Amino acid sequence: MTSTSAAARRTSVGLALAACFTATPALASAATPALASAATTRAVERGAGTIAPAAAPAAGLGRFHDQRLDWRSCVLGPGDETGHALAKAGARCADVTVPLDHSDPGGRTITVAISRIKATDTRHRVGPLLLNGGGPGGTSLGDAPDIHKAMKDVAARYDIIGVDPRFVGRSTPLDCAWPVSSAIFSAGVGRAGFDRQVALHKDLAAKCRTTNKSVLPFVTTRDTARDMDVIRGALGERKISYLGYSYGTYLGTVYTQMFPGRYDRVVLDGALDPRRYTPRLLRGTEAENDQALSDWARWAARRHDTYGLGRTRAQVLAAVDRTIAASARGLTVGTAPDAFRLDDTTVPTLLAMGIADDTDDARATLGEQVSVLVRAAEGRPTRLSPEFAEALRGYITGKESHYGSVQTAILCGDAAAPRDPERYWRDIQRSRAAHPVMGPLANNINPCAFWDPPREEPTQVRRDAPALLVGATGDPRSDYQGTVALHGMLPSSKLITLKGANRHGIYGYYGNACVDARVNAYLDSGKLPGKDLTCVKEDG
Repeated sequence: MTSTSAAARRTSVGLALAACFTATPALASAATPALASAATTRAVERGAGTIAPAAAPAAGLGRFHDQRLDWRSCVLGPGDETGHALAKAGARCADVTVPLDHSDPGGRTITVAISRIKATDTRHRVGPLLLNGGGPGGTSLGDAPDIHKAMKDVAARYDIIGVDPRFVGRSTPLDCAWPVSSAIFSAGVGRAGFDRQVALHKDLAAKCRTTNKSVLPFVTTRDTARDMDVIRGALGERKISYLGYSYGTYLGTVYTQMFPGRYDRVVLDGALDPRRYTPRLLRGTEAENDQALSDWARWAARRHDTYGLGRTRAQVLAAVDRTIAASARGLTVGTAPDAFRLDDTTVPTLLAMGIADDTDDARATLGEQVSVLVRAAEGRPTRLSPEFAEALRGYITGKESHYGSVQTAILCGDAAAPRDPERYWRDIQRSRAAHPVMGPLANNINPCAFWDPPREEPTQVRRDAPALLVGATGDPRSDYQGTVALHGMLPSSKLITLKGANRHGIYGYYGNACVDARVNAYLDSGKLPGKDLTCVKEDG
């Protein structure tokens, strides 16, 4: 997907394990305009009545739609790699002011950071293309240069808009001051590990409630979709186009349901089945993850002389199993100051992080990491690459607490989770026999079991939307069946299937010429293919 940062974001567990460095939100009060009732706002979102040609905002939101954006340099300082990449691509940045609570536009406000690479072919300009790279909680402000490059000549016809959603990246931030940077862990090999997980997630939820209780009800996908419509208005546009990956496909789907008539061309890559979107986001993907791990093991076996993991797929998988079992007693990898303590709740997650990309580079990275873990499990000394040390620091320490805090807050704010820990334990045990590595990870408890109930019901897909869907048959994050399910829910959509790839996120990042050409043709013409299409993984 490939700037390095974008690739890391969309090939990690939880549909994206990105990291941002920000502080606790400071929410500014705005002058009070005329208020709109929640009923009025939601009637417009449901499509009640006729949407005016200018896509007029609900009462009370006009000042947000009419705001004048202050476009400025995206560079925050000499070490700002994202800002410099944006500047090199000709992008400018701005902050969009939005209500914390869209049904109370006279209340507190927050800012949403956006970037823009303007269209150069103004005669044939289509309009703005908003980006979301997934997560939830991933930053997308810096993705505009990558997408501009992927779109080739078509890019000249669009204003390409990178967006850091509310509470993400350069937008008004949220951080629960966690001791870890993610809430995605395995339950471990036995009851003791699971009990530690219950205590951890209860504590993580309590920290968020203590530090950010007033904003948590508004850290939701529906509120992010409302922000997107404010961005549309602030840009002075009747419609927006949209490109979303992974969780971003759910956000895009929600926008089509809440704001019909306000979107043009929509591409959803690695699409989620909205009916399966819950805080237990990996549940149901165990088989796909098992297959991706098996395929990687076959790749590693052919390179035994490099990684020393075994000369057959079965031998490599056996080494993985032995390492997980040994980790239940604790593993120390690396040397001071880059020494980390791992266990059976973290090692499976590290494996899952590495198998959502089947390119040789990604597989080699996982091979190097597993070699380190195997040596540690055998009691041998280990040395970490700088990249592996940074990945561990960004997962099992609180260095990037902001990312895990926001991701979890969105998931918990969107849909309710089971509250009884024993239900999770039963699901783990049922899954463990068939999926000993991935079952305890995909079915584990999370902070949402201890979260306050969501403020709104999840969005139901009741409207057709003529979107272009992209899905890989071996995607271990948002599995291909989820993409097929969304295709069935949107009868006017068309589906591009990539056969044979264990990859999450295809267009513009994977290097498949067939997929890229067909997506660009749609973005160029606005016409969906006449039928569903199939592309095949290209041999590297």
